[in-house]
Amino acid sequence: MTNQNPEQIARDEIDKQLLACGWVIQNKSQINLAANIGVAVREYQTNVGPADYVLFVNQTPVGVIEAKRSELGQSLSMVEEQGEDYAKAKLKYLNNDPLPFVYISTGDITKFTNYKDPKPRAREVFTFHRPETLASWIKNEKTLRAGLLDIPQLPIDGLRDCQIDTITELEKSFKDFRPKSLVQMATGSGKTFTAITFIYRLLKFAKAKRILFLVDTKNLGEQAEQEFMAYLPNDSNSKFTELHPVTRLKSSFIPQDNQVYISTIQRMYSILKGNEMDESAEELNPYEYVQTKEPLPVVYNEKIPIEFFDFIVIDECHRSIYNLWRQVLDYFDAFQVGLTATPDNRTFMYFNQNVVSDYGYEKAVVDGVLVPYNVFTIETKISKEGAAIGVGEQVDKRERLTRKKFWETVDEDIAYSGRQLDKDIVNPSTIRTIVKAVRDNLPNMFPDRFDEHGNFEVPKMLIFAKSDSHAEDIIDIVREEFGEENKFCKKITYQSTEDPKSILSQFRNEYYPRVAVTVDMIATGTDIRPLEVLLFMRDVKSKSYYEQMKGRGTRTCTLEELRKTGTPTAKFNKDHFVIIDAIGVEKSQKTDSRPLEKAPGVALKDVLGNIAMGNRSEEMLTTLANRLIRLDRQINPKEKEKFAELANGLEIKQVVQKLLQAYDPDVREQLAISCQQKMLGQAPAVIEQAIETEHRAIIEQAVAVLHNPDLRNYIIDVRKKYDQIIDTLNIDEVTNMGWVKDVTEQAQSIVTAFETWVANNQDEALALQIFYDEPYRRRELTYKMIRDLYEKLVLEQPTLNAPKLWDAYAELEDNQDKDKFVKRMPRTEKPKQDLVLLVSVIRKALKIDEYLTAYDKTVDRNFQEWIFKKNAGQHNTYTEEQMQWLRMIKDYIANSFHLDTEDFELNPFNAYGGLGKFYQLFGNQYIEIIEELNEVLAA
Repeated sequence: MTNQNPEQIARDEIDKQLLACGWVIQNKSQINLAANIGVAVREYQTNVGPADYVLFVNQTPVGVIEAKRSELGQSLSMVEEQGEDYAKAKLKYLNNDPLPFVYISTGDITKFTNYKDPKPRAREVFTFHRPETLASWIKNEKTLRAGLLDIPQLPIDGLRDCQIDTITELEKSFKDFRPKSLVQMATGSGKTFTAITFIYRLLKFAKAKRILFLVDTKNLGEQAEQEFMAYLPNDSNSKFTELHPVTRLKSSFIPQDNQVYISTIQRMYSILKGNEMDESAEELNPYEYVQTKEPLPVVYNEKIPIEFFDFIVIDECHRSIYNLWRQVLDYFDAFQVGLTATPDNRTFMYFNQNVVSDYGYEKAVVDGVLVPYNVFTIETKISKEGAAIGVGEQVDKRERLTRKKFWETVDEDIAYSGRQLDKDIVNPSTIRTIVKAVRDNLPNMFPDRFDEHGNFEVPKMLIFAKSDSHAEDIIDIVREEFGEENKFCKKITYQSTEDPKSILSQFRNEYYPRVAVTVDMIATGTDIRPLEVLLFMRDVKSKSYYEQMKGRGTRTCTLEELRKTGTPTAKFNKDHFVIIDAIGVEKSQKTDSRPLEKAPGVALKDVLGNIAMGNRSEEMLTTLANRLIRLDRQINPKEKEKFAELANGLEIKQVVQKLLQAYDPDVREQLAISCQQKMLGQAPAVIEQAIETEHRAIIEQAVAVLHNPDLRNYIIDVRKKYDQIIDTLNIDEVTNMGWVKDVTEQAQSIVTAFETWVANNQDEALALQIFYDEPYRRRELTYKMIRDLYEKLVLEQPTLNAPKLWDAYAELEDNQDKDKFVKRMPRTEKPKQDLVLLVSVIRKALKIDEYLTAYDKTVDRNFQEWIFKKNAGQHNTYTEEQMQWLRMIKDYIANSFHLDTEDFELNPFNAYGGLGKFYQLFGNQYIEIIEELNEVLAA
């Protein structure tokens, strides 16, 4: 009967584990070292006392095991010295050197130290190593950790900066013998390529024996295998797989003679439990795995001992470190490297906060590795508020799987929410409304995608559906509303009757399908470069999963690639993608990456104007960063040089980086830490003020180059060169048609009628009285006066509208100039506002302007002359901020004809501080300046 004291319980468990790992256990009175390659002798005598176990390999002592009761599991480090003393001790009958391998174990927890390592450090292991393993470690001159110190400096040819930084920092982590490292690299920045590069170096220079590349879906495993097969090291003419054998595990059989093993974590879990598994289990993401009963724990498997792998690289590690799957990682005595684009706090904690690469989405966008995105929202009444079906109504019902329909009368009132749509309730109208809205808005999102016949080419679009049934409904409606055939829109899910890989390949490389509908298959690890639109008709609760779904659209794509892969109407490189949110997913889920375009409806000129005038909001800075990123992809090298010349030597990417860092949470956090360390002991309010001051300094540094008006104007001008606007909103119509002589006579008739009407009403209309009076009185004109005058004209002379009057004067003026052979400056563009048009033609009719001139251009000219006079003496020069306010006043008067102090409560003045700010800038002269501009600009 077994003695049940705690020490004996621990030794019984240790014995079981040693036997499972291939050791023979002997008592000191019955030693037979030839009985097995590995023998563990209990209570072997040393010169410092009996060791609990001494381990012999090939009849030579190599290590000791110090057994402790389980209650000491929380303080094993306290007995490490005791284990080391036994390892250094002299064994009875032997003149041995110190033994290199020391285990301290309670049977539940085992810690191992290899004293052959450069800096011996205890690490927890699942169980004991096999005797064959210890024999090979004794034979080898260097341990794995010693070999890590031999890894040379990284050659950088063919690597991106982010990949160079990642591998360099990771190898530094290895040389510090840190067991876990986390690589955060944005989706599309080359995580797998980076991983293969450092795996190659581990095999070549650190002499790693075997490396496991762990994925969580079969799809990712197949893709990784392809990338290993295609990888060509920069120091060899042979491919990776020709130098180092690679195998992807497809059954429970594990070959011993490979160096890289690719496996899903589901398969490895199954292998460790000794079970066969269905391949379909590898097609689901692990976190979607539903366990119907308590999972069996992983147990020791002699075919794949804990030391089988030296390194485990865990792709999409944010999904593989939880619940039952973590047992796989805890089993192996190996360095672990996590790869992910979307870590969360649990991921950071699992990898001991050892983040060797923090290359997130925004950094990848700045570097041109990925493209930014904009979000377009579609909200329907039913998806937001739900709807109801009354008792007694006859409705269609449908079986979920067979989709067989039948009629039924509702026997109770049914109210449903938007969240129930396409699960319990299917409302085709909601799907159709969303699809129509997408169809109608795509041309405005991609105005350059019309062919020579004026036909719009739908960009490659991926729709995320809630279920396969939902996907079927979407496909039918998309085909119908876009008026297209079957191949236009296809489903890519595991339930597809067609081969999903074949459809995916077509979607990636061929013209059709233009639209793909999926539930989850292409959420991770699939490269679809020409994809430009993601339509979310499915909400996602997982932040990481949502980031991965968005990652399908982030890939860059050159113009040549876009055209080659089925978008021949493309005019530019892919410089952004669009998320169409029809389910509220952006609101329901905070995301790690943020859409940089926070003000999509604001013109670039106004974004720059806002910043120049002191607007330092995150919205403006990130929006400008997004516009500049897209500009950087379009302009040529000479234009980039010109930008740098105007930006004090900074390239567009450097300006963008500063703009994004201004509100980067990590930068802010580092700033806070720095201030707190420098100001220890000071009041929290004082520290917070210091943090705010330094943060403000970073923001001001970010926008410093934009104070230069020449740079701002250059950005606006060069952007116009690459943007061609296609007006699909305004319908043209014929306004004038006939022989030239007839047109001239008609124009003269219109002008005569108008001038007669003006003369007849000079005493009745206040605005006309002012025009007829002394020039200085024109400062009294108000918007209301001009509006009243225009309404009077339209009422009394409905054929004399403002645009027609402008065209008539222009016709007469052009003919007069031709008759006199006069060559003058081109006429200003016709104003778009009817009231500004009216003022322009009145000034021409009354000979105030010699030539027909748009009133807003007259105001511009008068403003320039006024500024020139004001700045004649250097002491009168206005500051840039004062000039911005004066220009705003000028623009306001050009469209509203007069400025009062009350108008400072309106846009655009109120956005920049209103009358108070104007007074702050101009002091007691502010009234004088307002009156002077009213008079001068209207002259």
